[in-house]
Amino acid sequence: MSRKPELKGRAARLARLFPAGPRQAARTPFVLLVVLLLGGGLIGLLVLNSALSEGSFKMDDLQKDTKSLTDEQQALQRDIDSYSAPDALQRRARELGMVPGGDPVFLSPDGTVKGVPSAAAQQSLEDAPAAVRPPEAIRLSRTDQVSSSTVTPTPSTLSEPTEPPAPSAAPTEAIPETPGR
Repeated sequence: MSRKPELKGRAARLARLFPAGPRQAARTPFVLLVVLLLGGGLIGLLVLNSALSEGSFKMDDLQKDTKSLTDEQQALQRDIDSYSAPDALQRRARELGMVPGGDPVFLSPDGTVKGVPSAAAQQSLEDAPAAVRPPEAIRLSRTDQVSSSTVTPTPSTLSEPTEPPAPSAAPTEAIPETPGR
């Protein structure tokens, strides 16, 4: 005894838009939509997994490159440290013909001179180096000593080294102090 009430006006017009009886929705479009969503999701996951794997391989390659460059940087730093050690600097300076300097003199802000200057010690010809070698030649000679191969001398290595010019013996005078400043 349930009776539907009669609709009038606007409600009657809207009621005509809805189907009159109970109907079932078509299953085929819904099943296709679900299958497409699942398939799209699986393909998206596959693409995402491939991209992550590629990034992982690139990261592994970059880590290997970083490790090799770090090793090279540390080897170069060891070379720099060995060249900048005080005894190595002194040895290289003597090979280049340098001698220790004399006593230093200091200027104060008011212009007065403090200290008595002295000349550097003269180097005798026996102490003079036979040939001055750059650090690269020292490094090459170390590798040659490690390898058991023999090196044949070239004409340029057989020639006599030239002696460096003797330093001029200029008289050194003490710098007079300027009074009144």
